[in-house]
Amino acid sequence: MSRIGLNPITLPAGVEVKVGDGNVVFVKGPKGELQEKISDLLKIEIKDGVLTVARDGDEAVKRSQHGLARTLINNMVVGVTEGYQKKLELIGVGYKAEKKGKKLVLNLGYSHPVELEDPEGIETETPDANTVIVKGIDKAKVGNYAADIRAWRKPEPYKGKGIRYEGEYVRRKEGKTGVAASS
Repeated sequence: MSRIGLNPITLPAGVEVKVGDGNVVFVKGPKGELQEKISDLLKIEIKDGVLTVARDGDEAVKRSQHGLARTLINNMVVGVTEGYQKKLELIGVGYKAEKKGKKLVLNLGYSHPVELEDPEGIETETPDANTVIVKGIDKAKVGNYAADIRAWRKPEPYKGKGIRYEGEYVRRKEGKTGVAASS
């Protein structure tokens, strides 16, 4: 029994869901449109504004796809109504971010600034020099782009410098001690 897969999805007002050929789910809402291919082993039913994902057997393959499919559809519904965002913090002397048109320019201690072009459907904001907000309607794209930005300078454990997610805890390590080498 899938605890997640059996939960129904209540469709909010203004959200339109259609299931096309090959189990492709189209979700349209106030913020945009998304589509996702769902496994053919599952049945997607829409009745009275409630979407359910069902399976007709208890094989391992069907069980493994059940919860995933329900979560993917729910993420699309939330994305077209509310959207998703990830906040990144730049910590370090001289680390800063700024927005130039559709480009995000990061100064991260390299000899040159890092320029990243916003992917389609993703928008970045810099409310101040040490914060980057990644916004979009596709949860996976928002997370991937935030991870790409973070990969330029992952937080290091000795001084705590780097790019981290808001609220991320970086475990600090003690540096070398001043013991002299004996000869």
